[in-house]
Amino acid sequence: MELQQPAATNKEKRHFDLDKVAPYIAVAPFYILFLIFGLFPVVFSAYLAVSKWDGLGQIQYLGMDNFSRLITDMDFWLSLKNTLIIWAIGTIPMLFMALVLAFCLNLKFIKHKEFLKSVLFLPNITSVVAISILFGLIFSNFNGLANGLLGVFGLKPIKWLTEPGWVRVVIASVNIWQYTGYNMIIYLTGIIRIPGDLYEAARMDGASNPQIFWNVTIPQLKPIILFTVMMSTIGGLQIFSEAQVLVPSGATPQGGAMTIVYYLYQTAFTQHQFGYGSAIAWGLVVVIMFFSLLNWFITTKRVKGA
Repeated sequence: MELQQPAATNKEKRHFDLDKVAPYIAVAPFYILFLIFGLFPVVFSAYLAVSKWDGLGQIQYLGMDNFSRLITDMDFWLSLKNTLIIWAIGTIPMLFMALVLAFCLNLKFIKHKEFLKSVLFLPNITSVVAISILFGLIFSNFNGLANGLLGVFGLKPIKWLTEPGWVRVVIASVNIWQYTGYNMIIYLTGIIRIPGDLYEAARMDGASNPQIFWNVTIPQLKPIILFTVMMSTIGGLQIFSEAQVLVPSGATPQGGAMTIVYYLYQTAFTQHQFGYGSAIAWGLVVVIMFFSLLNWFITTKRVKGA
């Protein structure tokens, strides 16, 4: 009996240790994937940003030379200008349209709401490449549908994909078409949670639907509007696929289609300047942080009524 007791104790100890380690084993895959595909690329990108590397040879440390070059790089600033213009003409109308559509879908006399929500949300789950190809066909410089409609009214064709101003409009239109339904669902979720007493009181006072929209719905949705503005800003400053598919070759910062991420892609993966490409990426991080904090500061003050 005395010889069997230590064995039982060791068995219980092994069982206890397994129970203690099991939770760590369960969550280990997440942290392993995060270290490989999340943390390591960020750290390696930071190292490359202060180095010179063509992807194959030896990495050469340069210090802050890449960032000094970035500050004086006019192509970078033109790419930033293109990105901001595309964001402005794409995000602001898109969020306003999403808000109006959400308000209209919440009206009692609107029928088949579930069907309408599905149709409006469908572009968001469609491949951005497929959407960009479709818009490229519509806004083709030669045989596009848009120029065909202009010809019907006797207007001259427009070089949609080569003139800087118009190519920005086309890229922004892709963004509008794809994300309006997504933001509409977010706004609609917030509108449903607004107390019905507020709407009833407004209608009893003789308020029209536009007045209710401006004076009841928008004030109640300010926190959600803050969220959508910040997320749209972060996403809008990272536009790449739309521009790359619409203008796959010959894109330049002066041409209007070159966004910051597109410029990063060309620098790193076409010109094989991975060090300077990483510096551009960190420059983009600073720009996103600046505009996110600016949006948060401005919108938060309005939410608080300052």
